Parts: sequence; structure tokens; C-alpha cells
Amino acid sequence: MYGLTENVLMSLIETLQTPFVWRALLGGLAIALVTGPLGVFIVWRRMAYFGDTLAHSGLLGVCLGFLLGLSPTLGVLIVCLTLAVLLVVLQARESLAADTLLGLLAHTALALGLVALTFLETLRFDLSAFLFGDLLAIDNLDLLWVWGGGGIALVVLIAIWKPLLAATVDEALARAEGVPTRRAQAIFTLLVALVIACAMKIVGVLLITALLIIPAATAQRLARSPEQMAVFAGIFGVVALLGGMAASLTLDTPAAASVVTCATLLFALSRMIPERR
Repeated sequence: MYGLTENVLMSLIETLQTPFVWRALLGGLAIALVTGPLGVFIVWRRMAYFGDTLAHSGLLGVCLGFLLGLSPTLGVLIVCLTLAVLLVVLQARESLAADTLLGLLAHTALALGLVALTFLETLRFDLSAFLFGDLLAIDNLDLLWVWGGGGIALVVLIAIWKPLLAATVDEALARAEGVPTRRAQAIFTLLVALVIACAMKIVGVLLITALLIIPAATAQRLARSPEQMAVFAGIFGVVALLGGMAASLTLDTPAAASVVTCATLLFALSRMIPERR
């Protein structure tokens, strides 16, 4: 038993010395640090379906990027930001409920993506990488996207923290006190779109929403203040990243799925702790 454990540890140490593993760790670290604080507001504002809506647009963004001769990541970014703007505009002008608008945009984007896919018959690309992600396939350009986009998102989130928090707690009261709630909410929507677009290729369309929700939901059980919850969410995201990467390298399991599984285990453990009020 001791010999087996020693062999596993030696194999893990040797693997950690390879460049692609360090790129995966750096990319995953950026995603964990930014999705934690953003996920706090997604949990509070019950916007989980918004992440799914933007994730559904991934196929359309990838196809658009190839059709226009752009980077697939740039195509996804354009589509995600466009959908975010549409959502903000429609929420201000239409009487439809938010979940109805999100459902409309999600299925429309997915349908358009399938239509656009038919125009790419002569082109072959790995669509599964965008659906399920591949942390271990990150290159330097991906790192630039995720650290650049994530850094911008965190700086802007800090700048709009107070008005966004006021709008989340009591929007009517905040508006009566002159807080620019609509602007803060619109900017937050665009930030989520930016992060999802930059991280989609790394963790995948189907898993990015989980990273936005699960660490924040885990932190909610332990935090005593909004700021503390944001910090805890980032920490739990990093722990999930490290645990998931270790499991992936040791057990040869999909990296992104292993990270989300580790985050879910942390959430389950947090449920065993008595709730603090």
C-alpha cells in the first residue's frame, strides 16, 4: 500500500513538471478566482439560468468565428455580449418575465448555432472541446484571454460592488436613494457574459455555469457578510480546481468535470456544517 502511494505521488510530481499542466493550473486559477465573486451575485439574484443561456450560445459563437474567419473565442465573446445586451434591453422594454426572456434567447441562440453549423460542412473542428472543455489543452493565447477577461471583470465588479449589492438587497429602496441600479445590473450582466465567453473553451459550455454557482453556494453556508462570501467563493473555487486537477492527473479523468465534481463534494461537506446566521 505504501509503495503504491509512493508511486502515485512520484508520477504526480513528474506530471506537474510539464508545461501544459502549469498552463492548465494557471488558466483554472484565473477562472476560479473570477467565477467565485461573480457567482455570489448570480446566487443572490437567482440568475443561474442566465449562465445556461449564454452557454447555449457557445455553438453559435464558435460557428460565427469560423464563418467570419475569426478566433472561435472571439466569436463566442461577440455572441455572448450581444445576448447580454439584448437581455438588458428586453427586460427594460418588455413585460415578459426574466425566465421567459432567457428561455427565448437560449433556444434561439442554440437553433441559430445548429443552422450555422450546416454551413461548415467542409470544416472539421473539435466541438466537444467547447461542450466539455479541456483544461489540459490550454495554450498561451487561452491564458491571455482568461487572465485578461477575468482581470477586467474583477476590477469592474469591485467598482460596481456597492450599487450592485444595494440593488440586490432592495432594488426599489436603492433606486429611491438615487443608486444607479439599472446601470450596475447592466454592467454585471455584461461581466458575466465576458467571463463565460473567455472561459467556455477551457471548462466547456456544460460546466461553466456549475463553476459560477457551486462555489458561491458553498460559501453561502459559512460567510457572515457579502464580502466574506465573495472571498470564500473564490477560495472554494481554487480548492476545487486543485483537487479536480489532482484527481484528473492521478485517475486519468476529464479535468474540467473532475473540478466540478470536487466543487460539488465541497458543497456537500458544507451542508453538514450548521448554518450561521
